[in-house]
Amino acid sequence: MARGKDMMRQCALTRTERPVAELIRFAESPEGGIVPDVDGKAPGRGVWITLSFASVEEAVKRKVFSRSLKTQVAVPAELALVTRTRLEQRLTGALGLARKAGALVTGAAKVAALVERRGAAALITASDAAPDSRRKMLQSVRRAYETHEAPEHIESLGSDQLGLALGLENVIHAALAPGAAANSVVERARRLARFIATDREEDGTI
Repeated sequence: MARGKDMMRQCALTRTERPVAELIRFAESPEGGIVPDVDGKAPGRGVWITLSFASVEEAVKRKVFSRSLKTQVAVPAELALVTRTRLEQRLTGALGLARKAGALVTGAAKVAALVERRGAAALITASDAAPDSRRKMLQSVRRAYETHEAPEHIESLGSDQLGLALGLENVIHAALAPGAAANSVVERARRLARFIATDREEDGTI
């Protein structure tokens, strides 16, 4: 069996095999309940489900967790929402580390300057940004990267969430410089976007 991101696991809901990057693991807690194991590293028995809010909701409804573990376990009715929150926390945590590492800039002017130099590995826009503000920033990206691969666009968090993650107020635009910190943020953003299905094919948003 392949290792790492290429490892395959079976979705307990659909019974189909998928790469672990397309799944999320749930672990049995010491108290006998089911909790999302977003890093896939918790000890003990686990259940893999397709990385999708709807799939987790369906797994709860069809009592997939108890059937897979062959024992009765306490499954919160709001497990899909809890999972989304955990994925958001992983993303905001990575953003906070990126800022501490000096790999992140905020503010429309600083972000636009980094974009114009084609120095952005990822562009971050608050999900509640004004449409005109979002449009102008994306136009800047298209101009700067017309003949180059554009940076990934992350738009899964609101301005309040970004502010809390970065210890700032009213965060609408941010950008990440290339490096390990940016890679960590992008990976977590991709998983969150896949889970809540907010991908936007027209501009590469995650």
